Amino acid sequence: MPLNAHIAELKRRHEMLERELEAALNHPSADDTEINKLKRKKLRLKDEIAKFDGTATRH
Repeated sequence: MPLNAHIAELKRRHEMLERELEAALNHPSADDTEINKLKRKKLRLKDEIAKFDGTATRH
């Protein structure tokens, strides 16, 4: 897979996780464990995107 396509796929997955996280946060019976899991996955994707995209992230 070409690098640009890989980065685009990572960004797509990041956006999907953003929407899923937003929905979980807006749900009245949101599970904190699930929310934290989604946040960690989203952060890992962001770090991977930054690694390939040449940008740095700070935590």
